[in-house]
Amino acid sequence: MGPRHVTPEVADALRGCDYVLAADKGESGVGDDDGLLALRRAIVDAHGGPEIVEVPDPPRDRSTGLDDRGYAAAVADWHAARAERYAAELRARGGTAAFLVWGDPALYDSTIRVVERIQNLGVALEFDVLPGISAPQLLAARHRIVLHEVGRAVHVTTGRTLAAAVAAGQDNVVTMLNPPPERLDLAGLDDWTVWWGANLGAVGERLVTGRLADVVGRIAAERAAAKAEAGWVMDVYLLRSG
Repeated sequence: MGPRHVTPEVADALRGCDYVLAADKGESGVGDDDGLLALRRAIVDAHGGPEIVEVPDPPRDRSTGLDDRGYAAAVADWHAARAERYAAELRARGGTAAFLVWGDPALYDSTIRVVERIQNLGVALEFDVLPGISAPQLLAARHRIVLHEVGRAVHVTTGRTLAAAVAAGQDNVVTMLNPPPERLDLAGLDDWTVWWGANLGAVGERLVTGRLADVVGRIAAERAAAKAEAGWVMDVYLLRSG
């Protein structure tokens, strides 16, 4: 998502706050090499928002061999460390702060949980949540499709749990938080149709659709190209049987 996908409500809120807290995930720790942070700056500037306060993001265990329990523990530790760092900034600065969430905070985003952790650390605060345009919404718009067939359901999950969803009988699946395609378990999905997008609404946007077996190699290449162009990549896709 980019500057054009900020709703008027969110734009008003940005102009009304004192600063935006944003994670700096760059290796230098000063924001110069974090493409997502640069995009957040562009969004805030486009809507007349305040300064961005860069908070170095704590490390996270991203080992590929973690089981479900290990993965949950790694994420919980990461959230706790983030909350500590944000709490320190809020105590020091006071005022009205904002977090600029990628997409919509209701779908596979940790910001609300982190803010609740900040409250549990004793920081006196109240917070509002404003809806945004989600990645699945933008994916459907870019491909000019409906996410489900008439009267049918759509299942939203992550790349980590895609195989389990398919094994449980899901046949129309939106997948977020994806690793590179070569790390996904796509067994038995050759004839499924995929609608894929990366960096939607931002630098490096890419779109691919087709029979999965025919386009998975192209998806891998386009994903790498998007990351090379923007310095980061986030992708989302719909997989449908039949």
